[in-house]
Amino acid sequence: MSALIKQAVEHWQFISPLLHKPTNEADYDLLVKALDELLELVGEDESNPLMSLVDIIGDWIEAYDHEHRPMPVDALRYLMREHSLSQSDLPGVGAQSVVSEVLSGKRQLNLRQVRWLAERFGVSVETFI
Repeated sequence: MSALIKQAVEHWQFISPLLHKPTNEADYDLLVKALDELLELVGEDESNPLMSLVDIIGDWIEAYDHEHRPMPVDALRYLMREHSLSQSDLPGVGAQSVVSEVLSGKRQLNLRQVRWLAERFGVSVETFI
């Protein structure tokens, strides 16, 4: 057994919670907390050896978010589909061209639009943030 593997085996019980993809909210919360702590330690130092761990954990958190938490545009598309709405059916967002830019990612929703959408669909404003 190599020295590197031997060290990994000896310390695995301590680091294993940080080295697996989140499969539920508890795993996700643990990784978010760990990432926050790591970022406090490394700051802006891109050469810090812990940056590779920051990158790994950050990637897993982002992947979990994309899979389990719809992004604002995805939520809007879903709600439009569920209510059989076209882009021109959302005057509180703007003209059809504005809605098109939002859906394509070229434009972000502003606070007024978010509030209007939340009221229109009966959901919380967080849905679109």
